[in-house]
Formats: sequence, C-alpha cells, structure tokens
Amino acid sequence: MTFFARTTATAAIVLSTFTAAHAATDPALDKTLRDLDAASAKFQSAEADLRWDQFEKVVRETTSQFGSVYVIRKGSSTEYGATLTSKQGTPPTKYLHFANGKGDMYDVIAKKDTPLNAGQDKARVESFITLGFGGSGKDLEKQWTITQQGTETVDNVSTVKLDLVPKDPSVANMFTHVTIWIDTTRGISLKQLSYTPEGDTRTAFYTNIRYNKSVDTKKYAKK
Repeated sequence: MTFFARTTATAAIVLSTFTAAHAATDPALDKTLRDLDAASAKFQSAEADLRWDQFEKVVRETTSQFGSVYVIRKGSSTEYGATLTSKQGTPPTKYLHFANGKGDMYDVIAKKDTPLNAGQDKARVESFITLGFGGSGKDLEKQWTITQQGTETVDNVSTVKLDLVPKDPSVANMFTHVTIWIDTTRGISLKQLSYTPEGDTRTAFYTNIRYNKSVDTKKYAKK
C-alpha cells in the first residue's frame, strides 16, 4: 500500500470513528430517545384514522388507502389491527391483524385470507409494524441507525423528525430508510415516510388519535 493510500485509509477510519462517536453523543437525539423510553412505559393503547399514499416511481402515480389502525400493549406483547379501503367513507376491503407473532390479512373482494407468521422474528416484526406506536428509544436503537432532523408541527402537534436506516438486511431490502414525525410525549408518530430501493415511497398519516383509551376491536374483525 502506498503512503498516500495508507494516509487516506487512516483518515477515513479516524473520520468514521469521530462521526460514530459524535452521533452516539448527540444530546438532542439522546434526549428524544430517553423521552420515548418514558412514553413507552406509560403507553397502553392507541387508535387512529389512517391514510396511506403509495407512490410508484415506474408509472409516476400515487394511490391512496384509507382506514383506521390500533395498537394495544399487553404485557410484553403487542396486538395490532387495521382496516383499509381504497375510497374514503366506504366499508373496509382489507382487514389486518397481528398478535403473539402471528396474524392474517383478509381481502374482502378476493375473499382471500393470507396468514402471517413472524416465527423467531416476532420481536423484530412487532417493532416494525408498530413503529411509532409506543416503542421505546432503546428498542428503536436496536433496530435502526437514527438521525434527528429537527422538529416540525404536524396536525397542530409538535413532533421530532427522525430518519431511520434499518440495521437488519431483510428490512433494508424492503425499505432503505424511514422518516417519522413523532410526538415524544405520547410516543406516537403522526406521519411516516418509507422509501424503497426501487424509488417508491409510502406516506402514512395518522389523525384523530385516541391515546390510552378503550379500543373496540370488534370493528376490526374480518367480515
């Protein structure tokens, strides 16, 4: 290796070490993560109205789905449910449910039930599908490389903007990174923007949030 190459390599190592140390000691990010730890300890449930905007780069077209979603914390496990329809105000055409590492998605139109089984990846899958709904800062750090990008007001709520890069290669195959706008007081995200390797994006908006209130799960039961 030449002197120039050795010098360049050494500089790169020093720079990467400095960057990692700087990121690890970012006081603003550290405060956010600790706030999320505190919020997670108080989190019991959340329910919200949902809108998903899916942008497909190839056809340069955006399609939307509407519905509602809920997350209930039961001890160390999490229950998740959602309903979706392509036209706002119409009955759901899809029902999703996930609990104890297993779940299913039912398509009303196709009359098809697709089972979901996380197996040994239960903890990872739960942390992903419930991202921004009661997860702790410690859990977030385990699954993602996090960059704080300031604060923004979303739906009249002050949020912290975080960009998340997945540490798990299988997640990275689906999403290169995810940006969330999260209310650190309740541990709930009001907006999420996911980016795929193909250049597609999915933006999720959560409104009319019901925090730590009783959830009527019967309306999420597949019909």
